[in-house]
Amino acid sequence: MTEWLHMGFMQNALAAGILLSVVLAVVSCFVVLRRFSFIGVGVAHSAFGGVALGSLIGVSPTFSAIVFAVCVANAIGIVGNQQRLSTDTAIGIFFSLAMALGVIFIGLSNAYNVDLFGYLFGNILAITHQDIVIIAILGSLVLASIWLFFKEMLFVAFDSEVAHVSGIPVMFLDHFFLTILALTVVISMKVVGIILVSALLVIPGAAAAQITDRYGPMFAVAIAVALAATTGGLCISYYADLASGATIVTLASLIFFVFFGIGKWLKGKG
Repeated sequence: MTEWLHMGFMQNALAAGILLSVVLAVVSCFVVLRRFSFIGVGVAHSAFGGVALGSLIGVSPTFSAIVFAVCVANAIGIVGNQQRLSTDTAIGIFFSLAMALGVIFIGLSNAYNVDLFGYLFGNILAITHQDIVIIAILGSLVLASIWLFFKEMLFVAFDSEVAHVSGIPVMFLDHFFLTILALTVVISMKVVGIILVSALLVIPGAAAAQITDRYGPMFAVAIAVALAATTGGLCISYYADLASGATIVTLASLIFFVFFGIGKWLKGKG
């Protein structure tokens, strides 16, 4: 049952999956606490426009996707804070615009690049050592940034109005988190794909929230859920010959439903 661990491409996939599991789980908790799930979907899909732009102008798709996704994420934050426009409306506008620009950029490209669509659905089995290094560096940057402002971000997540009155720079932290969210999306898109990464930005934190109200255990459980989904999904996809990214997300969803049932049972006992 462990023969898949001896293959080089599976070792790369497992290493990338473990690194991303920790990053995604931590970010996921804040996404759930801040109720930013739909923003995560919008930012994830907007990254496709950045990937297509990079292909068009001949730069690294990862670099162009980071710039594009960060700009879109912060634009959503700015427009969504206007009284005349809800955040959901802002997300819908930028979500559609980014995807449309992605299609236009592909059309302007001289050669049809099938790899662009690999970013939509991901291919964790094609992860290289270079990809792992990039994931490790950018993932460490995300976690270090969260650690730096952890208490302030947690305060804002639980009660932004009280945090503002207390002198916490809420607007700065909002845009800071949106930037982190965009960065997390980009480093994850080659593993599970732009379409599926939004699920992993929600499910680990949502699953943990079903069985605990304390932030410490919540982060620990979320990381455990993400690790279980990634390693288990890779193993299942190998033996069942299924798409790895989709299998990982499906397993994570099943774990959520189990935790949801456990949470209902615990509340019933209480």
